[in-house]
Amino acid sequence: MLSSSHTSALQTKHAGLDARLREEMGRPVPDTGTIQRLKRAKLRIKEELNQI
Repeated sequence: MLSSSHTSALQTKHAGLDARLREEMGRPVPDTGTIQRLKRAKLRIKEELNQI
């Protein structure tokens, strides 16, 4: 089982990626490659959190 500090770190990283994603989507011309990369990273973290 992972430690609560690891869980907290993952949650913080997920929130940071979410903020970056919202920022990118709010641009006049969002970079779709960046959006896809951020979404994949968020999904990997979410999956890891769900396994805890």
